[in-house]
Parts: sequence; C-alpha cells; structure tokens
Amino acid sequence: MKNKCLAFVLSGLSACFCISAQAEVTANIAASSNYFWRGVTQSADGAAVSGGLDYSNESGFYAGTWISNIDFGEATSASYELDLYAGFATTFNEVDLDVGYIYYAYPDATGNIDFGEIYAAVGWKNLSFKLSHLTTAQSDASSEEDMLYAELSASFAVFKDAELGLHLGHSSGDTVMEWMGEDDNYIDYGVSLSTQGFTFGLVKTDLDADDDLKVYVSYGLDFSL
Repeated sequence: MKNKCLAFVLSGLSACFCISAQAEVTANIAASSNYFWRGVTQSADGAAVSGGLDYSNESGFYAGTWISNIDFGEATSASYELDLYAGFATTFNEVDLDVGYIYYAYPDATGNIDFGEIYAAVGWKNLSFKLSHLTTAQSDASSEEDMLYAELSASFAVFKDAELGLHLGHSSGDTVMEWMGEDDNYIDYGVSLSTQGFTFGLVKTDLDADDDLKVYVSYGLDFSL
C-alpha cells in the first residue's frame, strides 16, 4: 500500500516553485470525488476530504503537512494518511529548482506501512520534470524496497481564468510489484481543467487490474494565515 502526494489533482499535475518575499503560513482544504496517487485510487474510488498547512520564507525553505482520508481495504485498516514534508525551492536564470523530502504516515494502520521519499524537480515556463525515490521503506515489506517515480507535467492558460494540466508518470522498482501485484513498472496519464478552485480531471494507467479511464471532480480553497 502506499499512497500519495497531494492530492486531488493528479500527483504532480503542475509543479509550484514559489518563494515568498517574507515568511508566510498558508492553509488549504479540499474535497474530491476520488483521491488518486500516481494514477491509482487511494480512497477505493470513494470521496475524500483533505487539508494542510504550509510554511515558507524568503530563503526558499518550506515545510508543511497534509492529511486526507483513505481506504486501502481490510488489509491495513488505515483510515487516514498524514504527510510531512520539507524542502528548498529557488529560481536560477528562469529555471525553477526544488528539492525535498516527504514522509507518508498511516498512524492507524495495521502494521507499519509508512514510507518516505526524496524528490528533485526542475521547471521552465509551462513545463516541469520531477523525480521521486524511495528512501524510507515500510518495515513490514516482504521484498526489497525500491521505487523510482518520474513525471512530466505541463500547464497552460485556457479560456478565461482556467488552466489545462497534462501529466505523464512512470513508476518502477520492486515496491511497485509488491503494491500493485503486477509488473515492476507502469505508466499513468492525466489531464485536468481547473478554474476558481474547481478541477475536473481524467486519470488512466496501463495496469491490467486498473485500466479504466477514471473521472474525478474536486474543489479546494487556500488561505493565508
């Protein structure tokens, strides 16, 4: 099992590399008809509600936490996911750079299924490329833990105050086989249209057990504290 990264919009649908002029604390809440992580539902194709807090300062350092309900079935009994992350983001000659670490925790799961990843991302204009690599493995894994996720994302302004997002991701490693029960690699695809907090999206993978095109809709709000 596993899960992740943010959220209701496809993981990595668009990368954000912002550096505030001063220290800033923000909060976010969202509701979605489904919670996907790397193309795979984390909520058994059910609705999910999430929220988070983020801190950033002018040096480029940022840290935050994010929580969402999940449903992995009876195998783990986990009911929620808690993410903790920190990193550094900067811009150099119009190229956005971001490196950090994220820890995925499942406090009420049967057994320890927590894990962590380091990540590095580069963005230029409408494009971003990100690599995430497993560093902290689940303690009850039955095989050697290894996973690399590569993703390419693009975003474009369309219509009036709307954004079109495109996403392509590739998961590989022994952990992928353990979690998915198939090959040690798979591809996920995504497209979304966002405006005024609403997002409508399509998600698909090439996994044999999960090859249907899936649709989700979500609404989110951000607040400055």
